[in-house]
Amino acid sequence: MSQEPQTGATDPADAERIRTNIATVRERMATACERAGRDPDSVRLLLATKTVEPERIRVAIEAGEKLVAENRVQEVRPKFEALADLEYERHFIGHLQSNKVNALVPYVSCIETLDRLSLARKLNNRLEREGETLEVLIQVNTSGEETKAGLEPDEVEPFIRTVAGLKALKIRGLMTIGLNAEPEVARPSLALLRETAERIREENIDGVAMDELSMGMTGDLEVAIEEGSTIVRVGSAIFGARD
Repeated sequence: MSQEPQTGATDPADAERIRTNIATVRERMATACERAGRDPDSVRLLLATKTVEPERIRVAIEAGEKLVAENRVQEVRPKFEALADLEYERHFIGHLQSNKVNALVPYVSCIETLDRLSLARKLNNRLEREGETLEVLIQVNTSGEETKAGLEPDEVEPFIRTVAGLKALKIRGLMTIGLNAEPEVARPSLALLRETAERIREENIDGVAMDELSMGMTGDLEVAIEEGSTIVRVGSAIFGARD
């Protein structure tokens, strides 16, 4: 059974370690951008904070990081309330069950893992009742692994054309979890997300933007940046390995 993150004072040595780790990740990102001929400002660092205590997240936000994401719905509200005095952007990057929509929507600005029409419709209905909109990324299974969620690449365009008709959902791009392998072995799965986005962009679907490519994590962020990522999702390299 998963446990709720506990709050409390952050050890000064741990806080300094978090800040140092952020600087190291930022340096990796800058080096990758330079190698790829990209503007470092074109790639955002997303803090993946699954099981991370709010006070440790606070250290990172106060160090200047403004994009945070959770994997578990049950962690979203407690952390939102514990960090309510801070300004930052909140995403959701986990598998979302339809019965958890109401518990999640008030607390996030973007869901990065939309891959089911039933979920899209439930989100849209909830948002329309409140007169609200929500940004979403479409999750694509680019590695072909059965254990991973997401649409097959050839399913993405028809799915997007249908979801584009749901006016409360604003499609901003694509997301993938690349092949769990050495970075160069994972490169084709990351390149495939970029290629899929390029094909969608050429279709000029009304109301659909392909501005965001969320891909790359601690182990493969450099390759992801070289392949066009605009959001890299990093947790363990900043907060340490999870229990």
